[in-house]
Amino acid sequence: MTELDGDADWPVELRGVTESVVTTLGPNDQWNVAVLGLHAPDGGAGSVTARTWGRTRTWRNFRERGEGYVQFVADPVDFVEAAMTVREEDDPVLASADAWARVDVSRRDEGTDGETQWVEWELRPIESAIERETVPTINRGFNAVIEATVATSRLDVPTYDTAALLERLAHLESVVETCGGEREEAAFAVLTDHVDAEW
Repeated sequence: MTELDGDADWPVELRGVTESVVTTLGPNDQWNVAVLGLHAPDGGAGSVTARTWGRTRTWRNFRERGEGYVQFVADPVDFVEAAMTVREEDDPVLASADAWARVDVSRRDEGTDGETQWVEWELRPIESAIERETVPTINRGFNAVIEATVATSRLDVPTYDTAALLERLAHLESVVETCGGEREEAAFAVLTDHVDAEW
């Protein structure tokens, strides 16, 4: 567990940037599902941070509610749906979550990158749970799915080279086809259905 100054601990060890799924309560009393990169503190001491880019539902709900549920999932379809679609749920914790933390969220910094607004948030767990423990495995197809969601999120950003991103997506698709299983292939199909580009 990662020790922090908040009321609870993170249910998993965080290092570098850990990709997660976050649910935040919207004005319609539904939990919006999105992805969120968690930045571990340098040296393990301090607060975990995350950035929202643009005026997203997560940005709005963080600003208006001040909390959310950070979840650690191993299902690639749930991850891609969180990244690429508008998904809402009645309950804050997904069935696929291996662990989760309810977090208190406060604005730490903000700025712009090019024409895109960003806000850096400090996340402090106030409640957490481990739903299931698994033996870690390495699936290159799953990793390729995660990288593909990052690449697609940058396709419409002027500071990134679209041709290079499309070339990367073609490579990642081949990795999924070669190394992924049924869920990774289904996840990549969701991704391609929601990208207005061909590679």
